[in-house]
Amino acid sequence: MTTREPYVHDPGTAVWEIPATGAARFGWDYDDGRERLLALYQKGKDKQWDAAKRIDWDLEVDPYDPLGVPDENMTVYGTPYWDRMSERNRRDMRRHYASWQFSQFLHGEQGALVCASRIVESVPDVDAKFYSATQAMDEARHVEIYSRFLHEKIGMLYPVNSSLQSLLDDTLRDSRWDMPYLGMQVLIEGLALAAFGMLRDVTKKPLPHQILAYVMQDEARHVAFGRLALRDYYRQLSDAELREREEFVIEGCYLMRDRLRGEEVLADFGIPAADASELSERSEYLQIFRKLLFSRIVPCVKDIGLWGEGLRRAYVDMGVFEMGDASLDQLMVQDEEIAEQLDAQRFAAEEAARTAEIAETISEA
Repeated sequence: MTTREPYVHDPGTAVWEIPATGAARFGWDYDDGRERLLALYQKGKDKQWDAAKRIDWDLEVDPYDPLGVPDENMTVYGTPYWDRMSERNRRDMRRHYASWQFSQFLHGEQGALVCASRIVESVPDVDAKFYSATQAMDEARHVEIYSRFLHEKIGMLYPVNSSLQSLLDDTLRDSRWDMPYLGMQVLIEGLALAAFGMLRDVTKKPLPHQILAYVMQDEARHVAFGRLALRDYYRQLSDAELREREEFVIEGCYLMRDRLRGEEVLADFGIPAADASELSERSEYLQIFRKLLFSRIVPCVKDIGLWGEGLRRAYVDMGVFEMGDASLDQLMVQDEEIAEQLDAQRFAAEEAARTAEIAETISEA
């Protein structure tokens, strides 16, 4: 199939099926809605945008250095493997790493699209159905964006990471209606926001910077949605029910911390699995990255009421416990402001170009 040509490895069957579980729920209280959730729904409507128009797709991208991230950030930098590489091999590795990162973003966004649709179907409250419908549109746009960037600018894709696929599988197989919220809105979206933010703030390349900034503006609303809905619901649960959800969070956090490291890329360059794992453990950049991955997750988990002893111990073990006191609201405000600043710069440039064009026309006349 031609659609598989850009993949570094065979992604397997064309369609991955997860058996549907749980109930489709209808709510009849159309006039009964939470003020903050309805306000978020209004914001979700107001902030819709067209990826084909808002993003400047004419910007050129070097597929062998699409992100402009320093080589020091690569796991093999400064090792004998790196020293033995030719410059051509290093260029190829930069391309493969960027492809792997954005491919996982792409697959995660499709997972978010499916989860948002599942929430519309299964959540009992109409106000939550309203907002989740706007999120489904957001996620469709994100899939469109990352797919276009990978196909048109990098020309290479990686299949979904097995650990990300496992987390998506666990999230969607659970029949409880709150689990797509917890697995997607809190864990996967929280992870994505942290990863997007690191790249957004490091890359010097205008197109990926635009993409990440605009996607993060949407994601800030999604995390807020999960917080609002789950905070209300988890107040009603028993201690045993809360502990079940905390176990799910603990397992998901360890999975993401230990397995989402891009070792597939190292394998493609002939580095044995054992060496790849050791290099990942020793990489200073990955150590920092792994901690920052939880900068959005830990305070969100604490905010929605999952903060039992087992979960706290797990976060101490991961070295991220102190992140529970971070201000999610402040981080979200920053995400919105960065996107708005990009818009302001673009509008100013367009206005300057129009002014120059008019001045030139007048001068010629």
